[in-house]
Amino acid sequence: MDRTMSGWINGLVGVIIFSGSLPATRIAVMQFDPVFLTAARAAIAGAMGLCLLLAFQEKRPALRDLASLLVVALGVVVGFPLLTALALQYVTAAHSIVFVGLLPLATAIFGVIRGGERPKPAFWAFSILGSSLVAAFALSQGIAASPIGDALMLAAIVVCGLGYAEGAKLSRMLGGWQVISWALVLSLPIMIVLAFLTMPPTLSNIEVPAWISLAYVSLFSMLIGFVFWYRGLAQGGIAAVGQLQLLQPFFGLALAATLLHEPVTPAMLAVTVAVILCVFGARKFAR
Repeated sequence: MDRTMSGWINGLVGVIIFSGSLPATRIAVMQFDPVFLTAARAAIAGAMGLCLLLAFQEKRPALRDLASLLVVALGVVVGFPLLTALALQYVTAAHSIVFVGLLPLATAIFGVIRGGERPKPAFWAFSILGSSLVAAFALSQGIAASPIGDALMLAAIVVCGLGYAEGAKLSRMLGGWQVISWALVLSLPIMIVLAFLTMPPTLSNIEVPAWISLAYVSLFSMLIGFVFWYRGLAQGGIAAVGQLQLLQPFFGLALAATLLHEPVTPAMLAVTVAVILCVFGARKFAR
């Protein structure tokens, strides 16, 4: 199997794992404060990442890599989880998932800025078309009904795209799981303190689904998913493999409908199918 195909396979596995993030977050914020949820998931994943780094005796990153690791930490460890958790207090998981369709464009833009990639003009046409379809859907749903939720989701997409591109660039030198592990360890002291400060007064009334959701976003969304995702981006190209995020709404909507019994409208399905077609077009012209 060549490096490019391996990158697409790893990227797809990462997307499938990430698809459960927003539905799981939606369940968790019903009983956990968003700030506590963000800190707790980062602390749990950070502890696991530290164990992995120690077990494999990984060398510390060079001093020149610390700034990039900080960007990754602020983007995907803190920024995206916190902003989406806050947003999901205002919008449904099904509605927020569609915003993920904007993530490939954000990742591609930062891939050009930070990763030095240069996709063909046709790539941008497909990427912009897919993102425009997502934006049009959000507007058609009545964005004025929850401007705060939608603004938070848009901000989450921007910081996440930057974190993806920066992490993928570092993965070429440090390795995929090492990058997310070091980013988690970098933020671990602050996240542990924040988790204790925002912990609920009592945990006895927290139901099982909330605990399962916390475990999922901590281990899978925050750590395991990135092992595959950063490896895929580094192998297949940030802009190219990043387009796989256009498939995430399809998986996410199915989970939202199955687990949360949220309505999935024909418009949602139509947008999802359209962006899936866009990812194939973008892939053809990514290099």
